[in-house]
Amino acid sequence: MTKLIQILGALLGTIGGLVLGLLLMVQAGGLLDPANRPAFLTAFVVASLLFGYLAIPYITVIPTRWAIAQLAEAGAGEYALGVVAILVGLVMGLLLGVPLSQLGGVAGSVLPPIVALVLVAVMLAATLYKRDVLIPAAAAILPGGRRRMHPGQVVVDTSAVIDGRIVDIGRTGFILGTLVVPRFVLDELQRIADSPDPMRRNRGRRGLEMLSALQKDAISPVEISEQTYPEIGEVDAKLVAYAREHAAAILTNDFNLNRVAELQGIRVLNINELANAVKAVLHPGEELTVRIIQEGKEPGQGVGYLDDGTMIVVEGGSRSMDHDLNVTVTRVLQTVAGRMIFAQPRDGVPAPAPEPTPMRARQQPSARAEALPRPNTGRRERG
Repeated sequence: MTKLIQILGALLGTIGGLVLGLLLMVQAGGLLDPANRPAFLTAFVVASLLFGYLAIPYITVIPTRWAIAQLAEAGAGEYALGVVAILVGLVMGLLLGVPLSQLGGVAGSVLPPIVALVLVAVMLAATLYKRDVLIPAAAAILPGGRRRMHPGQVVVDTSAVIDGRIVDIGRTGFILGTLVVPRFVLDELQRIADSPDPMRRNRGRRGLEMLSALQKDAISPVEISEQTYPEIGEVDAKLVAYAREHAAAILTNDFNLNRVAELQGIRVLNINELANAVKAVLHPGEELTVRIIQEGKEPGQGVGYLDDGTMIVVEGGSRSMDHDLNVTVTRVLQTVAGRMIFAQPRDGVPAPAPEPTPMRARQQPSARAEALPRPNTGRRERG
């Protein structure tokens, strides 16, 4: 295809060079020696042919390929923004072209289209350069735009990968958009996996395994970004920079990163907040069964946990240690660490005492035997 266009460019260059050379010779008149006119025309045609053959790809093929690649990568919002920018540029060019056309002559006929093309190019470049700001702003103006708007990318933090729950979330399809794992997050996971500390090394290897499982099982597409931001030192700061540049959300477990990103207007998807939001909702008066596994902070309290990790503090539950107990919820307390439930044994009846252990059962008959008088056998006991 390129060769065909180059041949066509050479043909057009030859024809254009021949016509332009003849016009130049006519305009030159006596300034050009008649004996040198054939050589001049030949040289001019050859130069035009070479220019058409070599330059035509840079004028047609390369710009066309670049435009097609940009259109393929552009989203619907960027495409609409570009169309609006072109229309605005044409309207501005039309408004300025009216007075320019009154100049008359060559300037009056050439300047209006040139000014219109320049304004279109400037408006298109300016709007696409600020598309990260203009697209969310335009979406917010539309009715219900804020409800429909969601980021096209979700950049994943190291803590979320190591945590592992991101794999289960990815399998459900609740994450909208593309999951992006930046190169600097992979590098941090690699450093942790190579750490001499066994605990850190295990965490790093677990993160790499979770990332591999996420690529295989997640419904949302997973991409690796090669942007590294070498001018920024900390990984958290790089995540914020990437999210701001690409209008992406951040998926993390890190409380500090959560706050820093929110202060800069970046949407944050916190796995811990999601886990708290989907926990079972219990109200005062509801009944359930819980296993008491440890003593509480106050005397007589017993502590158990629901399947989702919610702590239940049972008044008087310490007497039912390592036993299942039917309880009634009295109040629910929401704390920074999560939800805590307070309960008491069902119907206000104190928890039953645990059954005696086999050791205690064996000791009780001997105690009763010691309390009874011994029968007289007629034999004297050994001193």
